[in-house]
Amino acid sequence: MKKIQLVSLLIVALFAAACSQPVKEVRSATTQAIKVDSSLDAIQDEAYIEYLAPTRAELDKIMDVQLGYATQDMWVGSPECPMLNWATDALWEAAKKVYPGTVDIAIVNMGGMRCSWVKGPITRGNVFDLMPFENELVVLTLKGCDVIDLCESFARYGAQGVAGMRVTIIDGKLADVTVAGKAVNPKAEYTIATSDYLSGGTDHMTALTRAVDCWKSELKIRDLYEQAVLEQDTLRVALDGRMTIKP
Repeated sequence: MKKIQLVSLLIVALFAAACSQPVKEVRSATTQAIKVDSSLDAIQDEAYIEYLAPTRAELDKIMDVQLGYATQDMWVGSPECPMLNWATDALWEAAKKVYPGTVDIAIVNMGGMRCSWVKGPITRGNVFDLMPFENELVVLTLKGCDVIDLCESFARYGAQGVAGMRVTIIDGKLADVTVAGKAVNPKAEYTIATSDYLSGGTDHMTALTRAVDCWKSELKIRDLYEQAVLEQDTLRVALDGRMTIKP
């Protein structure tokens, strides 16, 4: 019993001592931005670089393999650009080959295009630079009213890559949207090839979360792009007015 009382007294004493300490508070703080760029190239672990050299050499052999050739600079920009048009068309065609049904549309987000390709050889490394993510192809079934809502999000937040449809935005509002040359029927259903990432409603595409069905291919979009370059061999891309924004 005495031991318990001593322990209790000790705890009380420690608590009292802690409470008697002056309260410290942060009155001000300063920060300094440290750039992580080429200026740090001189700071290198030479031994580690030498250790990695054989692995890097083998990786370079894989990444430097030429898959095709671009006849023009494939830049990324809004509202329509060569890279987005190529990427959406490539995804659309790939989906048609594996999906057990008709694929009406393809959607690719502008932010998912992580680089441009310059005119000339296209390597496997270029494809990895474009799509460094593990995103997979999915085909969503969406009601026409939700397709319209999706296009209205383009009007509000910015253009995205589309294939199989034409979208016209005037003065920040959706003016027209057609699929296969016909006005979208709000009561009909349309199939959309896109990424599992976008199917979660990211990049303001919340309409995609209302899909009545989601077919998962379990195929990496990066692999599909690589196959598309191989099959096309010579890439020719046109701006065809599929995404038009007017003041």
